[in-house]
Amino acid sequence: MAISDNLRGVAYMCLSMLAFTVNDTFMKAVTAEVPLFQVIFLRGLIAIAGLVAMGLVTGAFRQKLVGGDWGLIGLRSVAEIFATLTFLIALLHMQLANLSAIMQALPLAVTLSGALVFGDRIGWRRMLAILVGFAGVMIIIRPGTDAFDIWSLMGVASVVCVVVRDLSVRRLGPHVPSIVVALGAAVTVALMGLGLSALPTEGAGLEGMTGWQELTVVHLAQVAGAGGCIVVGYLCAVTAMRWGDIGLVAPFRYTSLLWAILLGFVAFGDLPDGWTMIGGLVVVASGIYTLLRERAVRRAPAAASRASG
Repeated sequence: MAISDNLRGVAYMCLSMLAFTVNDTFMKAVTAEVPLFQVIFLRGLIAIAGLVAMGLVTGAFRQKLVGGDWGLIGLRSVAEIFATLTFLIALLHMQLANLSAIMQALPLAVTLSGALVFGDRIGWRRMLAILVGFAGVMIIIRPGTDAFDIWSLMGVASVVCVVVRDLSVRRLGPHVPSIVVALGAAVTVALMGLGLSALPTEGAGLEGMTGWQELTVVHLAQVAGAGGCIVVGYLCAVTAMRWGDIGLVAPFRYTSLLWAILLGFVAFGDLPDGWTMIGGLVVVASGIYTLLRERAVRRAPAAASRASG
């Protein structure tokens, strides 16, 4: 039985979320003891090496790109820099599952942005589901309560950056290899980590983020694990958004919340509180509904055609 492009996109998205969540677990563990920007740079080197090797094997670098392609890759790479910064800084100060719950708003934000930017059609039911999902985010971050802090806003800012990153891929032609797109992001993020690691720590609010220190064997293993996972995550995320319909594939990001709860408990002994779980479930349910509604909308014309035939 042939696998449809949408099903292939869904599979890539699920694998991407698992890889990124394992990467997050490694990053949270190692950055508790090693400066953040040093880790970003070292992880980037591993990611670059893996992507270059894969590009050489697959012949991806032989493909000629035009100026517009490079512009979109550059835009995605810049968005990746800010998405990485905001996410990892938030991760330093938040539980893995709590931050992951906020990030579940991504499918809804991407679907809404796809309508605003590209004119994708969204009916009132899906629009209502998006609004309910955003209400779920408000339950998670709880503005005006003791649970609300700047790190929650960092997580929301990361959502915005990832939306820009993902939407920029849609304009790329099918001739642009996913490895080239991923490599552009890996290089820019690694250079960002190297540059920021040299910043002074005192008086800049960057304690625990800048500078360099010697790594233990455990640290090296954690960085290597994060680097390997980021390669898989990069490639699968780019491929998923290019194979499947954006409104269909994006909701499957919610699987990362399940992995974040499990890995957060196993690795750090953390479990989200009740309000975070409720808000996360609201967001996930909204995402699942948009998926089901998207399927129903797409099937309606085909069913009408069969009936008239």
